[in-house]
Amino acid sequence: MTIAAFDLAQFETATGADRAALAAQLDDMCRSTGFVILTGHGVASETITDIWAAANAFFAQDVAAKQAAAPVYAGAPYGYLGPNQEALAKSKGVDTPPDLKESFNGRARTLNAQVDDPDARAFALAETPWPDLPGFREAWTAYYTAVEDLAARIMVAFAEALNLPSNFFEPFNTDPVSAMRALHYPATIGQAETGQQRAGAHTDYGALTILLPQPKSQGLQVMQDDEWHDVATVEGAFVINIGDLMARWTADRWVSTLHRVVAKPDQPKRLSLAYFHQPDWNAEITPLDGSDAYPPISFGAYLMGKFNAAAG
Repeated sequence: MTIAAFDLAQFETATGADRAALAAQLDDMCRSTGFVILTGHGVASETITDIWAAANAFFAQDVAAKQAAAPVYAGAPYGYLGPNQEALAKSKGVDTPPDLKESFNGRARTLNAQVDDPDARAFALAETPWPDLPGFREAWTAYYTAVEDLAARIMVAFAEALNLPSNFFEPFNTDPVSAMRALHYPATIGQAETGQQRAGAHTDYGALTILLPQPKSQGLQVMQDDEWHDVATVEGAFVINIGDLMARWTADRWVSTLHRVVAKPDQPKRLSLAYFHQPDWNAEITPLDGSDAYPPISFGAYLMGKFNAAAG
C-alpha cells in the first residue's frame, strides 16, 4: 500500500478548476486511507532542527530530571510519562502489555475555555510542567506555533475537499484544545512481550494529527484490508492522518485508520513528534451531512472519555 502525497503549497496557489481538482484528490485520500504524506508545508527547517535538538536533550536526561516534569496530578494530560504508563490499544478495548515508549506532552499556551465541571476544568485547563532545560520551552513553543498554523491551513483544504466554504472550520477553532507529544521509543533488546508494541494499535482521537517521524526511521504501520503496511518516512515531509472526530464529523465519509508503531527485536531508538489538532473544548460536533449517523457531542467530554480509556 502506498500513502499518497499532497502538496499543500501547490493547492494554496492553485485557482479555479485546478484547485477544485486538488481538493477532490485530497478527499479521495481521506476516504481511502485517512493518511497523507504532506509536502509544501512551509515549516522552517530551523524550527524543525531546534525541536529535534530539544527532544533529544530531554530524553537524554536521567530519570530524576525527566520525572521533575511529570504531570501535576495523576491523570493530568501534560508532562512526562515514563515507560510502562500507557497502552494505546486499550483505547480500542484491547488489553495489551504497556507500550515501549516514553513521552513528553504539552501545549504552548493556556486554554481559555469556560468549563463548569470541576473534574473537566482540571483536565482542560491543566498547565504544562516545563522541564528545567535551557531552550526547551522556546523550541517547543516555536514548533507548536508553526504546526498550529499549518493545521489551520490544512483545515482550509479539508473544507474545500468536503465542498464546504474555505473558512467553515474557523468558528470551531477559536481556542483549540490541541496538544503535542514528543515520543521516544528506546532501542529494543530481544523480543517484546506477546502483544506488546512501541505504540499499540489505535486510532487518534481528534480532527487531525501532524506527525514528524525521525528521518530515516521505521516502524509506523497502518491497517488496510486486514493487513499491516509500513509507512515510509519521506525527507522533508509530514505524515498527517484523520482522527476519530473527523471521521465522526464526516459521518464516516473519511476514515480514521488503525495504526501502530511496531516492536521488532533489536531496533534502534526512534523519536517522533505528534501534534494533535482539535477543536474548541465546548464545540458542538454534529455530522456535516445533516444525517443522524452520530448524535451531537461536546468535544471536551468526548476527549476526556477517549483519554481516560487509553490511560485505564
